[in-house]
Amino acid sequence: MKKVSVFLVVALGLLISCSEGKKSSDYTQYVDPFIGTGGHGHTFPGATLPFGMVQISPDTRWENWDGSSGYHYSDSTIMGFSQTHLSGTGSPEYCDVLFMPTVGEVQIIPGEEFDSSTGFRSKFSHKNESASPGYYSVLLDDYNVQAELTATKRSGVHRYTFPASEKSNIIIDLKNRDHVVESNIEFVNDSVVQGLRRSKRWAKDQYVYFYAKFSKPFSSYGIALDEKLVDGIKKAEGKNIRAFVQFQTEEQESVQVKVGISAVDIDGAKKNLEVENKGWDFDKIARDAKEEWNTFLSKIEVKGGTKKQRRIFYTGLYHAAIAPNVFMDVDGRYRGVDHQVHKAENFTNYTVFSLWDTFRAHLPLFTIIDPERYTDFIKTFLEMYKIGGKLPQWELAGSYTGVMIGYHTHSVILDGYAKGIRGFDEKLALEAMKERMKHLHYFNNLGYTPADKETGSVSTTMEYAYNNWSVGRMAELMGEEADFRDYSYRSLFYRNKFDPSTGFMRPKKLDGSWVSPFDPTAGSEHFVEGNSYQYSLFAPHDINGLIDLIGGDEKFIAWMDTLFVKKSEYDDSVIDATGLIGQYAHGNEPSHHMAYLYNYAGQPWKTQKMVRQILDTLYDDQPDGLSGNEDCGQMSAWYILSAMGFYPVCPGTPHYIIGTPIFDEVVINLSNGKKFTVKANNVSEKNSYIQSATLNGNPLQNSWFTHDDILAGSELVFEMGSAPNKDWGAAKEFRPTSGKFHEATELPYAATDDEYFLHTAKVTLACKDPQAKIYYTTDGSRPTESSTPYTQPIMLDETTEVRFIASNPNYWPSAPASVYLNKLKFENFTNHEGKARFKPGLKYKYYEAHVMEEHDLDNLEPVETGILPHFTIDQRRREDYIGYIFSGYLQVPEDGIYTFSIKVNDRCTFYLDGKEFLRGGYRTVALKKGLYEAKEKYFQLGAKKFNIISWKGPNIAEEEIPANALFHKAD
Repeated sequence: MKKVSVFLVVALGLLISCSEGKKSSDYTQYVDPFIGTGGHGHTFPGATLPFGMVQISPDTRWENWDGSSGYHYSDSTIMGFSQTHLSGTGSPEYCDVLFMPTVGEVQIIPGEEFDSSTGFRSKFSHKNESASPGYYSVLLDDYNVQAELTATKRSGVHRYTFPASEKSNIIIDLKNRDHVVESNIEFVNDSVVQGLRRSKRWAKDQYVYFYAKFSKPFSSYGIALDEKLVDGIKKAEGKNIRAFVQFQTEEQESVQVKVGISAVDIDGAKKNLEVENKGWDFDKIARDAKEEWNTFLSKIEVKGGTKKQRRIFYTGLYHAAIAPNVFMDVDGRYRGVDHQVHKAENFTNYTVFSLWDTFRAHLPLFTIIDPERYTDFIKTFLEMYKIGGKLPQWELAGSYTGVMIGYHTHSVILDGYAKGIRGFDEKLALEAMKERMKHLHYFNNLGYTPADKETGSVSTTMEYAYNNWSVGRMAELMGEEADFRDYSYRSLFYRNKFDPSTGFMRPKKLDGSWVSPFDPTAGSEHFVEGNSYQYSLFAPHDINGLIDLIGGDEKFIAWMDTLFVKKSEYDDSVIDATGLIGQYAHGNEPSHHMAYLYNYAGQPWKTQKMVRQILDTLYDDQPDGLSGNEDCGQMSAWYILSAMGFYPVCPGTPHYIIGTPIFDEVVINLSNGKKFTVKANNVSEKNSYIQSATLNGNPLQNSWFTHDDILAGSELVFEMGSAPNKDWGAAKEFRPTSGKFHEATELPYAATDDEYFLHTAKVTLACKDPQAKIYYTTDGSRPTESSTPYTQPIMLDETTEVRFIASNPNYWPSAPASVYLNKLKFENFTNHEGKARFKPGLKYKYYEAHVMEEHDLDNLEPVETGILPHFTIDQRRREDYIGYIFSGYLQVPEDGIYTFSIKVNDRCTFYLDGKEFLRGGYRTVALKKGLYEAKEKYFQLGAKKFNIISWKGPNIAEEEIPANALFHKAD
């Protein structure tokens, strides 16, 4: 028999759990770390500090969407306590270096999730589990071990209280979760273990060095390689390492383990531990953690409201401070995006930037409550640019993950700059922002992303437009007129996706035709985690222009009203479409600004109605209290700002749109020593409508205010009532505005037989505006009205970039467009014709596994193998977490120029001639007639399933590569 379960009540001397009777300055009493651990919130309940590098928490599962944080409230077994966790993300990661206390014979595998007898995991009950900021505790039923966790910034502390036993163990697991690139472990002496876990998944190359010190010398220890115990070794290297230490313990004897971590080296982990975690006073460390959380939470003081609202608010503020995380050692060293070691000079380096989510409200919150830290966020971005040559999209553990769309570092940098945050190199920032935008080929030259060339085309067009506005506005603030004009011009390209016949943003093809059929409620490959309802209003920089586009105030209001009541049979087809009110999906970020848009059209009372409905119905103080992924603080930040009565609809502008406050009084303690106060007289669940407002004692009719009002320590007072005051904030002069844009000449375009040629190429330039003149350059410089005027087709015999503008004297000139003419040489690929006997079709290997890199498939055993006629996934056995490796030969029918393209929902790599050839998008090459080795590695996590590899070439219109062009060697 493996284990005996005995119920044990441990009287903890550490009184840090929630209690309504505590003094009001103890804000941690309102924090419940279990909120968001159920449903689809994906948070974790363990111990961490504000922005801490360590997040020490229990792991109940490692796979599937709801296992993203490693813990889900619905689970009934725990496999251990690891040192790193992500809060609220949509994909599993982290959970590095796991420790698990056990009693009895040592087991070295965790076992099955629903059967703790199969491994070292243990059953547990929520009635014996508690958590508060900086502290976690649980009774492991199978072992009668009380596990407690606390943390410093860079170290975690485990306290395990054992029963009397000759064999009290602590398992150390370096294999858990993602793909291990390398790992090692060493028993330094009878109380110290150190090692490395280097892995790849979402983070491409993550290093976690650890230095673990035990409060009691262990009586024995062991190391398991590939799940087999190896006798007589003190250290080991490999990809599947687990180890154990063993003690003799008395009844209720506690053993502590304190673990320093580092992404740099063992010395860094050791120093982090020695500097931050001296001695063995677990309770003091937990008290210090609580005090640090109270210091942070006290940045915002709320009065009034219900206990439930205060719990949701302060838990939200707690969740908002879990990420980004400090990502450097106490000596300033950190691992950069080049995976090399660097040293931070005059800033703190951070990681975990879920920017597609957090640019909206989470990071703008810190411009108010922690501008100094915000400066370090920007400095971190700029260090990434200096080291890696680009700003991040979704950075994790020093890796460019490339996850999600848009370039939202741009609005984060601008938002800080527009609100007066300085201390970073703004010239370098503008340079970095511009660099990212250079590579949007279709968007920059066509005015939108074509649906038949790239996935997510509507979503990317909308977001790239806003990103361009961010660059243009930054340039304007810095006095860079040419850049201001160019990027502001492109910021209106989102309008090219608007279909006036439907009133929605709609996918458009390269030839300008609309994709049909079209249903704005349906999810498709043309949208990223949304549908047309959820993306058509994403033009935060041009809401007034958007209103005009839809048809004016009345039609816009009607559009919004329909948004909140429209039902759809396609709701399940839209990724992350949770927290639905009609087609408004609060469970995912694209909807988050929408309720505030009524203010722009003169009906702020409807904003008040909808914001209050969202606050009251889509947040709760239970484990399933979040309507969607927490997403590193964004879901909580929406609540924090909205509960205070305002929201930043357009990050990058120093303005806040007024909604409806839920507390009697909110005081924000600013870093400049002043206090910004929001009072709501007579507010209640029923009295949610603004009757009138004053700012510093003066009547306020505007349905918005400025960041300077906050910094000045103003007092904003609302009189609330049960019926809407439809006049307050309704007049045009009281509405928020999104600024004005200058009329500009239409974007010119280039016509050419092909952008790739073997001998010579001809380029014809044109513009739909008959009064426009075109000017161009061929040396890569930006064209102006002083450049060469276009009068006749341009002939080229070398690779050349032609850049050109159109200029009508009545308007601003257009932004530059460009066409890149590439002179090609035939590839020196190996022709396999006549070298073997070939049969039609491709060999394939089919996998069922959760991977984050298609190359991870090489390390797995396929579920099925065989022959398929072409690159098809139609015969898959299930819908989620699948992969394929196709291999064979491609018949090129004649000499010429061929363009290959890939459309997949997640990822694939296509190989030609045994070399990596294409990872998404398209590539053009010159090929001789022949039979060439071809291969594809593909994986799919979920949602839309498609795998389309197309080509076009001499006498071949664009098509999926057909079966008659694909072969494999006969056995």
